[in-house]
Amino acid sequence: MGYFDDIRKTVCRIPRGKVATYGDVARAAGHPGSARQVAWALRDSAVFGLPWQRVLGSGGRILLPGQAGLEQRRLLEREGVKFLGLRVDLRRHGFHFRDAAS
Repeated sequence: MGYFDDIRKTVCRIPRGKVATYGDVARAAGHPGSARQVAWALRDSAVFGLPWQRVLGSGGRILLPGQAGLEQRRLLEREGVKFLGLRVDLRRHGFHFRDAAS
């Protein structure tokens, strides 16, 4: 299995109403230190039917600009995710992976 497959498989583990950061996903996929590459791996995520909206920047920030960022927020709010200003409340909605790359 390749890097992108590892990331996509890991993102699919994030349940509805929960979020994880790019760094969390990288670590859980067995690729610590590669948070920026997680964003690259998810660039065509809609094609793969992945819940891309559940992956955020550190501190729970939406990093996508313009309409893409607004769409991400809309999708998360539809799942019941609450925001504190411009950030997701990670204490309430943060997903904690239990193990790496499984």
